[in-house]
Amino acid sequence: MRKHDMAKRAGIALAAVIGISAAALSQGKPLTSEVQSIKVTAKEIGSFLKDGTARATYGELAWRGGLELTSETPNFGGWSGLTFDATGNRFLAISDAGAWMTGELTYNGKKPAGIASAKIGPIKARDGKLLSKNRDRDAEAVSLIDGSFDKGSLLIAFERNDRVGRFDIAKGVPAAPSTYLAKPPEAKRLKNEGFEGMTLMRGGPFKGAIVAIAENPIKGETEHTGWMWIDGVPKRFTLAGLGDYGVTDAASLPDGTLLVLERRFRWTEGVKMRLRRIAADRLKPGAVVRGEVLLDADMSFEIDNMEGLAVRDGENGETLVTMISDDNFNHLLQRTVLLEFALAGKKKPKVEPTTDEPPLANAGPSDAPAAQ
Repeated sequence: MRKHDMAKRAGIALAAVIGISAAALSQGKPLTSEVQSIKVTAKEIGSFLKDGTARATYGELAWRGGLELTSETPNFGGWSGLTFDATGNRFLAISDAGAWMTGELTYNGKKPAGIASAKIGPIKARDGKLLSKNRDRDAEAVSLIDGSFDKGSLLIAFERNDRVGRFDIAKGVPAAPSTYLAKPPEAKRLKNEGFEGMTLMRGGPFKGAIVAIAENPIKGETEHTGWMWIDGVPKRFTLAGLGDYGVTDAASLPDGTLLVLERRFRWTEGVKMRLRRIAADRLKPGAVVRGEVLLDADMSFEIDNMEGLAVRDGENGETLVTMISDDNFNHLLQRTVLLEFALAGKKKPKVEPTTDEPPLANAGPSDAPAAQ
């Protein structure tokens, strides 16, 4: 059987698995009730191409390596968001079952090699108790906005019960949320396709603003809706769709360039993932942005249900781009995959074509979501 046909069949099978797994587990995902140390086993992914071809670069992205992660802990999985602190290798991931995981990504030279000092614990409700309802636990994106994973502050975005909350960290453990961002009026129409990608802008004209993007177009619309919280007020922008992909995460580069991770699956073609880059000077309230595609991969590559995206500074001005997949807690048929690339830091992003795009009305402040 030809490699293309094998990849296509594998993709169709994985698409079926993702659809079935998500439907089955939406009724109840494993609940993490306490903080505990866990062992995470890592299997090296040497080539991004499944056929083992040793290819070093994909456009402007240089392949660094990948890992297939497993753990005997039953609540390991569902990883939907990822962030690193200033030390470079320490990370925090969040799952759509309402858990967080911290650890250190270890290396063999420049290649990811394993996960050390891993801990897992529950994301808490505002009253300090566990998030018991499935709709309240569906965390999809995370960003470290201050300090470190010992003492700092996180933003965590949720869908279904759509909200973005601030969680302070003390002694390495995220506390109950202290505040929530004002909720944009459009959030009432998001349902199960809400705040999927979220990040703190690290530079550019809107440094310090918080950006969130809906997974799919809001009901009655055709393009993705995004918001920028400027001085606490959500202001709307639009991300033009390309090929009917869904947004799964976003991350800001130091200069304010925005990377957007996207995913799509079809029964006939399997799962795909894509990484887009949006120039800092194009992203603003009322704008319609399109960006450029940095990476487009199908099931002939070592991908799964890619949902989490993080960036951090590497050597020689480069940016390390790290992605993680959500296995829908189907440990037999899906994988937790961590992939890492290096993006050159000296080359400036291409200028997007200018068009006479109609501005959108800015979203005004609204009542914060119910405390959860």
